[in-house]
Amino acid sequence: MRQLQKVVPTMVAALCLTAGVATAGTLDDVKAKGFVQAGVNGDLFGFGKPDEKGEWQGLDVDTARAVAAAVFGDARKVKYTPLTAKTRFTALQSGEVDVLTRNATQTLTRDTDLGLDFVQVNYYDGQGFLIPSKLGVKSAKDLDGATVCVLPGTTTEQNVADYFRVNNMKMSPVVIENNAELAKAFFAGRCDCLTSDASQLAGIRAVAPNPADYEILPEIISKEPLAPAVRHGDNQWKDIVNYSVLAMIEAEELGITTNNVDDMLTSTDPRIQRFLGVTPGNGKALGLEEKWAYNVVKQVGNYSEVFERNVGVNTPLMLKRGLNALWTNGGLMYSPPFK
Repeated sequence: MRQLQKVVPTMVAALCLTAGVATAGTLDDVKAKGFVQAGVNGDLFGFGKPDEKGEWQGLDVDTARAVAAAVFGDARKVKYTPLTAKTRFTALQSGEVDVLTRNATQTLTRDTDLGLDFVQVNYYDGQGFLIPSKLGVKSAKDLDGATVCVLPGTTTEQNVADYFRVNNMKMSPVVIENNAELAKAFFAGRCDCLTSDASQLAGIRAVAPNPADYEILPEIISKEPLAPAVRHGDNQWKDIVNYSVLAMIEAEELGITTNNVDDMLTSTDPRIQRFLGVTPGNGKALGLEEKWAYNVVKQVGNYSEVFERNVGVNTPLMLKRGLNALWTNGGLMYSPPFK
């Protein structure tokens, strides 16, 4: 019996080690190729889309840049793979991309059945309805019998079906695979309304021929915590992506910005010293350089800077912080201590 007790723990340890080797190693792979391959939304204004010069812009794009800044000290060391709602998870599972930063909702089955790990939410959202103002509808409950444009393979598709069923209404879905074609169909009048996350509706309205001709109805019918995702089983890579997002949130709470981050290096506040790597420890814990969070803020910005330049009130999307405000301002953005 004593011999069996010695062998079993050894076998368990060996199996655990083998499993770790089989599923870990994304950081090494990323360093070997010299860049982060990020799966993004290639046609959603404000979140992931090339501008007129071909430069990628958006809140999700900046999230990927933050990961590159943390890993390489250079936010430019990232390449983007445009993915549809239908192909995004397969691309991550197969290793085509290292991280998915493409407005994906964290759900129980995606966490489990798909073998994914979601990290810190980078945008709290909810599903709504976009309509032409001339339709004269003021509430989603007046949409009985409507034709509805919707993306397949999304929580949106299930949510809208549930909403109409619960409210004893009928609908005719118009299912189109990508955002650009979906928007074209809606603007061409193929459907009465378009349903998606409210942030996406704002992005679609922003590129309408005349944005003033469209409005977002007041009802929000779901919870959509949008978060970057990684493959299940590589805890170090998950930690790096997670804390790259959290670094932007923590920087905002600490009052650290792109413009003052160099001055903050001389701060006597121990929280700031640890955060910026003046006091070592956080970098070693993640397997990164001690200045990794400094690089994120210096090259990408804090969360407020990222939000406001991509989707904020002074952009065509005109989105208020709302749930995406810091917890100290009544929002949900909250970072654990960096220590």
